[in-house]
Amino acid sequence: MVDIATRVHNHKWKIDPIVRSLIDTDFYKLLMCQSVFRNRADTQVTFSLINRSTEIKLAELVDEGELREQLDHVRSLSLTRGESTWLRGNTFYGKRQMFRPDFMEFLEGLRLPPYHLERRDGQYELTFEGSWPEVMLWEIPALAVLMELRSRAVLKDMGRFELQVLYARAMTRLWEKLERLRDLPDLRIADFGTRRRHSFLWQDWAVQAMIEGLGERFVGTSNCLVAMRRDIEAIGTNAHELPMVYAALAEDDAALRRAPYDVLADWHEEHEGNLRMILPDTYGTPAFLEGAPDWLAGWTGIRIDSGDPATGAENAIRWWKERGEDPTKKLIIFSDGLDVDKIETLYRQFHGRVKVSFGWGTLLTNDFRGLVPGDGLAPFSLVCKAVAANGRPTVKLSDNPAKATGPASEIARYRRVFGTGEQVAVAPVV
Repeated sequence: MVDIATRVHNHKWKIDPIVRSLIDTDFYKLLMCQSVFRNRADTQVTFSLINRSTEIKLAELVDEGELREQLDHVRSLSLTRGESTWLRGNTFYGKRQMFRPDFMEFLEGLRLPPYHLERRDGQYELTFEGSWPEVMLWEIPALAVLMELRSRAVLKDMGRFELQVLYARAMTRLWEKLERLRDLPDLRIADFGTRRRHSFLWQDWAVQAMIEGLGERFVGTSNCLVAMRRDIEAIGTNAHELPMVYAALAEDDAALRRAPYDVLADWHEEHEGNLRMILPDTYGTPAFLEGAPDWLAGWTGIRIDSGDPATGAENAIRWWKERGEDPTKKLIIFSDGLDVDKIETLYRQFHGRVKVSFGWGTLLTNDFRGLVPGDGLAPFSLVCKAVAANGRPTVKLSDNPAKATGPASEIARYRRVFGTGEQVAVAPVV
């Protein structure tokens, strides 16, 4: 086990680049990338960094030279032979050769495309433009770099003993959470914390703690590199990016209304009926479920990623019953702003009514709240989203209007087309 405090204190850039590998990313990005490579490879997209926590002035905390150095390092990465062998030959979700030979050839030859970086009003404007299968793989490393550089900026003046105490306190906090989760006998929980982690070393430590502390209750990690190194399951399916881009490419309102279902039809074909998890909230869960074709009710389950999670789960249970499905055979994955209190509450409310699983993110891999003066290590809400496709703006509505993105005129149009109605805004936790 790595002595994180000593490593931070004796930090050398060549030993600890923030992103160590092209597969230091979330598994769902590679799954989506293969689908995009097959179905929409020529689509030109723009991704952009969005700091929802505007009070945190990243450009005043993070040195631009260090940021460029880390981003340039990411551009130098390519798959190693061992990483390629793992992706080509490993079994994922019970399936061998999850990744097709033509996609693997593309991935093996890939270097991430250029980035554009500017400073404006105390924030960084970081954008990536190019073909969708290439640009989409910038999202996770870009977020990981910014989050860890912010952590390093706060830690840089701390002494060795101060760092040891800091990490001892953070480790104790996490272990106490795991001790509480042991009381949930049929718990299924995964690490979803790559995007906004404190650091790579800390995420890797958290995963090791989950392995030892929860045993079979811990089902895997979204981080491919950690999954490969620790010989555990890589976890993930799809994300909002797919319907956002498909919707932006729609030629009229009717095509726009169909776009979220077209995504899942392509996904079904891509994975031959495997990985059948629905993410319904991109343009509002109630509208999605109301208009969903009957074949979607037969899918494995639903991931709930915005809005009130209990309400979302009740809506899903009601929908399955209306479509003649048995909810006790279905899976609900909760993945929005989770911490141990919320996990316990949702588990007890829905255990036995459906199969329940949790994707634990930022407050697993970045809970240093209150551990330094001024709370400078508290996690914050930073995202990197597709903002345009073939020159057209993308939109995300979500079940929480506080997470909506896109031009105001297009947001209004999407609300009309999808009939989202009234929504309650809640400040994003992370």
